[in-house]
Amino acid sequence: MTALEFTYQIGTFSKFLRPFALRLTKDGDDANDLVQDTLVKAFTNREKYQDGTNLKAWLFTIMKNTFITQYQRMVRRNTFIDTTDNLHFINSMESLQENEAVNSFISADIQSALAKIDAMYRVPFMMYFEGFKYHEIAEELDLPIGTVKNRIFMARRDLKNHLHMYA
Repeated sequence: MTALEFTYQIGTFSKFLRPFALRLTKDGDDANDLVQDTLVKAFTNREKYQDGTNLKAWLFTIMKNTFITQYQRMVRRNTFIDTTDNLHFINSMESLQENEAVNSFISADIQSALAKIDAMYRVPFMMYFEGFKYHEIAEELDLPIGTVKNRIFMARRDLKNHLHMYA
């Protein structure tokens, strides 16, 4: 493939790169940078492309690998390594103060919301919450498995409505 053909082919596929870059970066400017970096790498590594292979997939692979490399660099750059000799622990559990009052209010709200749900829905939901599988709940309550799934769904929906202030 000649350089002109290669450039034309990349130009036709470049419109597909931006949406993929947006999904990766979640930012328009970063996506544009990623597309540009991908195209630069594709042009500089043209000799590594083999005729007959999927050029679009090759470009997407370059983009994905470029994104991963940039992300790893950013994480390494933002990692804080404390080289001092002090023995203080930042965010250690020993110095953590929790507000138990908030937890008790939330717990009370959850218990109140559970009490408002009809027992027909609450019992299968609580069994599922405690770790029972659908088929085990169905056997225990002598219900069809579809009914168990439906009742758990209804209980979740009712809980969500009762606890909307935490959503």
